[in-house]
Amino acid sequence: MGAYSPQQPVRRAAVVGSGVMGAGIAAHLANAGIRVLLLDIPPSQLTEAEAKAGLTLADPRVRSRLAAGALARLKTQQPPAFYDASFAERITAGNLEDDLGKLAGVDWIVEAVVERLDIKREVLARIESVWRPGTLVTTNTSGLSVAAMAEGRGEAFREHFAAAHFFNPPRHMNLVELVPSTASSDAALARLAFVCERQLGKGIVIAKDTPNFIANRIGTYGMMSTIGAMRRFGLTVDEVDALTGPAMGRPKTATFRMLDLVGLDTLLHVVDNVRERSADEAERRAFARPAEVESLVARGWLGEKSGRGYYRKIKRPDGSSEIETLNLETMEYAPRAKVASPVIEAGKAAKGAAGKVKALLYTEPDDRYARFAWATLKDVLLYSARLVGVIADTVRDIDRALVWGFNWELGPFELWDAIGLERSVQRMKAEGDEVPQWVEDWLAAGNGSFYKREGARRLYVSVGSYREAEEDPEEISLSALAAAGKKVLGSAGASLIDIGGDVACLAFHSPNNAIGGDILEAIRQSSAEVERNWRGLVVANEGRHFCVGANLMLMLLEAENGDFDEIDDMIRQFQGSMLQLKQLGRPVVAAPHRMTLGGGVEACLPADAIVFAAETYFGLVETGVGLIPGGGGCKEAARLAASRTGAGGDIQPHLTALFETIAMAKTSTSGFDVPRIGLARPQDRAVIRGETRIAEAKRLVLELDRAGYTPPPAEERIRVAGREGRAVLQLAVEAMRLGGHISGHDALIGRKLAHVLAGGDAPPGAEVSEQYLLDLEREAFLSLCGEPLTQARMRHMLTAGKPLRN
Repeated sequence: MGAYSPQQPVRRAAVVGSGVMGAGIAAHLANAGIRVLLLDIPPSQLTEAEAKAGLTLADPRVRSRLAAGALARLKTQQPPAFYDASFAERITAGNLEDDLGKLAGVDWIVEAVVERLDIKREVLARIESVWRPGTLVTTNTSGLSVAAMAEGRGEAFREHFAAAHFFNPPRHMNLVELVPSTASSDAALARLAFVCERQLGKGIVIAKDTPNFIANRIGTYGMMSTIGAMRRFGLTVDEVDALTGPAMGRPKTATFRMLDLVGLDTLLHVVDNVRERSADEAERRAFARPAEVESLVARGWLGEKSGRGYYRKIKRPDGSSEIETLNLETMEYAPRAKVASPVIEAGKAAKGAAGKVKALLYTEPDDRYARFAWATLKDVLLYSARLVGVIADTVRDIDRALVWGFNWELGPFELWDAIGLERSVQRMKAEGDEVPQWVEDWLAAGNGSFYKREGARRLYVSVGSYREAEEDPEEISLSALAAAGKKVLGSAGASLIDIGGDVACLAFHSPNNAIGGDILEAIRQSSAEVERNWRGLVVANEGRHFCVGANLMLMLLEAENGDFDEIDDMIRQFQGSMLQLKQLGRPVVAAPHRMTLGGGVEACLPADAIVFAAETYFGLVETGVGLIPGGGGCKEAARLAASRTGAGGDIQPHLTALFETIAMAKTSTSGFDVPRIGLARPQDRAVIRGETRIAEAKRLVLELDRAGYTPPPAEERIRVAGREGRAVLQLAVEAMRLGGHISGHDALIGRKLAHVLAGGDAPPGAEVSEQYLLDLEREAFLSLCGEPLTQARMRHMLTAGKPLRN
């Protein structure tokens, strides 16, 4: 065993295998600041281009072609594999022969070659030939035996060897399953857990060395059960996906869209792996190859990668596209059918994943759709319960694997608690199902759930007893604090929560965290409370997204009714609330995550600093609905442009860049990418592990307070580009219109945006007040609200979920 701390970070790593997974893992290691050597085998043949260039198989460019090609593809991949394009420079491409010896100089070697046991063993033997004692070695297998893979390797090597199974795409999927073999040392596993969780920002679960580990084992079983239930209940592909997506607290990809994304051939590989390695006859039957899937694979209809599977996308004559669904009876495609039912509508009206599932099951329990939903859910719950202690020791690891690996909102045991453990078990037994004995014993002992709270403590089941969830000092759970009575103020849209250290957190929790009157009132009340009694304020929440903007539906209704005085009042309140937040006499730090758009950005820019989660998509996107930022976003952009110009310097280049960002509705592709679109300040930062952003924001608040915080001046003056700067921007808009690149309405929006950002009719270089810019912003916003084409854009966004170009 190597003499190192379990919390020793990895500085250099190597990834062996540059396929989709290997390259993606290399990119994410680079995202974490790790220098990466990406290796693949030397090719055995020249490409046509290489032959024409006179190259030979001995040329270094040829020998490392596979890894170099993978790196080139990573740089253009969509969605981006890198948090910032410059991070690609942290990866060096090589090959497994010429560069094999370099493996001795890294801290972690990731094997990510083809999913064949014989090939993996061969690669591991080559790695061991140059392996430096103490170096971590992991395999990215999705379900092969870790112990079988390590057979024949030395004892020291096996102590440092385990599976670290990343999900695809490695940047965007949170789960890493850590799978030790019986030979893996505790110290090596602890270090691997530290690196994956703290350096890479991943959610980790400890799985046992069983076929397909946790997430794929249960997730695939659920798919197989769904396919079987579809046959029994006579449902179509459209009906099944309408029931097994958000209605069950699962992604919109539901069942068959997910299978198309994964690949139907991949599904067969996964089910074969479980069936061939299982000694349980019932399980072997459950993982039998579905005849319809075999038929589709035989036709070459593998899903998205072959252009068709359960769905296909076709181009219409007018250039638009349409998704068609496969009819499994005729094996022909037809336009998707809209599925409507009282139980589906009840689910849509319910709040939260738990509420939706209960509505689906219990609104009309004898409904065919409800019975199908119950049959598929029941199968997954019972199967998951049978595997506690087999694939993982705790229900929490199983739940987290499905939440992080399959994007379920609730894991199997969380779902079981949500629908009522005792009630559902009684129904299962009445229907003749065999409930695992440990669940029966658990209920008989007086327990009514797999999870429970005792104050701020959260307990969960671990093989027959409750275990307390460990507290991580780098994570702050707002929901746990609220449950423990730490809520200071609260409304339907937001709460002020005591997060310790005399710091409060303002958390939005309206639908989609859209900003409306309730949130604005909470900002005003919270600002007054923090000013009086707290050292500072964090603005953060635990919603799916930080904030998708202002309440667009409300804005459209007022505009269509001609209630422009009401809109004017809403914008004044919005601007006033943001100004109050900015001028608070205590430090304010915002901690956004995921979609932070429009009004969400405007709620962050007044803060003294911003801590972005790595996965933050940040942008002022109002032009997409025919508007401009109206809650202080334009004023803050003008301020940013001025702050980047030395005394008396030229504002125009900085203003033009920010004008393009807002006019084109640019968004960042990550928290690290915000500087590219010009909306980051020097004091802002990003953290790779999103769960730590609230704690980091709190730390920054206290740091600012200890340093003797001084709020910005109440009457701040901002230097603007003025009339001449406006003319430059508007000339660019007109050129775009004449060139046919933008519509006439786009040009109108652009001219109004230019007028506001440049400071209206002010002379060049004039210093204007914040209120002056806010007034310009509000006037332009109101005038655009009255435009029929803007109202059409707003309506289209609300109904279709995407921008309308008109």
